[in-house]
Amino acid sequence: MTLRFFRLLACQLLLVFACATAQAAEGIDITLAKIEATDEGYRLGANYSFDLNRDLEDALQHGVKLYFTTEIELTRPRWWWRDDRAVSSKRTVSISYDVLLRQYYVSMGGSVQQTYQTLDEAMFQIRRPGRWLIAPKSALKSGETYEVTLRMYMNRDLLQKPLQVNAFSNSDWHLASNKKTFTYRAE
Repeated sequence: MTLRFFRLLACQLLLVFACATAQAAEGIDITLAKIEATDEGYRLGANYSFDLNRDLEDALQHGVKLYFTTEIELTRPRWWWRDDRAVSSKRTVSISYDVLLRQYYVSMGGSVQQTYQTLDEAMFQIRRPGRWLIAPKSALKSGETYEVTLRMYMNRDLLQKPLQVNAFSNSDWHLASNKKTFTYRAE
């Protein structure tokens, strides 16, 4: 009786760990994040690693536009008061599929739209976006050290209203990264 109980317990624990690993694999991983100083200002270079799950892929194939938002914040720590928020910026990228033309469209910030023949090509553009201007040169003080917080998530608030009810109650529609934090010394 005791042996059977421990076997059952061991099987349940293995199942819990397997489900936790599968759930963790569904998120967005930030594989590269760096800030570069240019003549125009400070640019973010970032790469992400993720795949759409089956529900999101099906929704996209049926004409639902998906939105991915990247948020970045640069703060300067202060010992005598709350941290100074120097830069706070957001950028949203959308992906959609035209059923008649069988083409994917990726739109950066609502203005520039690019066309792709396959989902992999379109997702490559979302996973490895171009360097994004996050702040003008005057926003950061040269020589100061800033704490950078970066995250990316599928923005369910921008979905069509009837889909938002399903998206907020269904865990398959939740795709987000953990916050990545690093320091940057302004040039």
